[in-house]
This record gives sequence, structure tokens and C-alpha cells, in this order.
Amino acid sequence: MKLPNIIKTHCPHCNAHTEHDVRLDKRSKEGAMKKGRRKYEAIKRGYGGSPRTPKKDVYKVGKRPVLILTCKVCNKKHQRAYHARTKKRTEIE
Repeated sequence: MKLPNIIKTHCPHCNAHTEHDVRLDKRSKEGAMKKGRRKYEAIKRGYGGSPRTPKKDVYKVGKRPVLILTCKVCNKKHQRAYHARTKKRTEIE
């Protein structure tokens, strides 16, 4: 799925139909001191099996891309999410 660099769409901040820069949202780095991570490390300590199921071998190829749209007029950002999975990898031209 190929997307253009610039999309003309509605901006909710300036309430007008303007040009937007497009980029794909990336997953942020997981924090090492989050409550879930600390709890998982505490459960994993000592004897016994893993508290969670092991990772699977086959992963889904199609993702649900989230686009970050930056308005060229007011320079504010908003998201556009695709709720269906893509058939191919998403890239911006």
C-alpha cells in the first residue's frame, strides 16, 4: 500500500481543507520501569515456568497503519487510522 507524501484533507484544528504532510506512526520504546514490566520480572524470578505463553512463529504481515498528518497551515498534528488490515506493507512515496 503506497501513500503520497502530501494529502489534502480536513484539519480539525483550523477547520479547513488544507495540505498535510504524511508519515507513519512508529512504536515507541518500552519503558524498563513500567509496572507491567516490573511485575513480569518478579513473576519470572525463581523456579517454575514462564507466566505467559511463548511467542508464536508466524506473524501477521498486514498491519493496521496509523498515519500522522501534520497541517502545513497551523502545524498541528492529528492521526488517521485504518481499521482494516492492509494486504501489503505500507510505505510513503
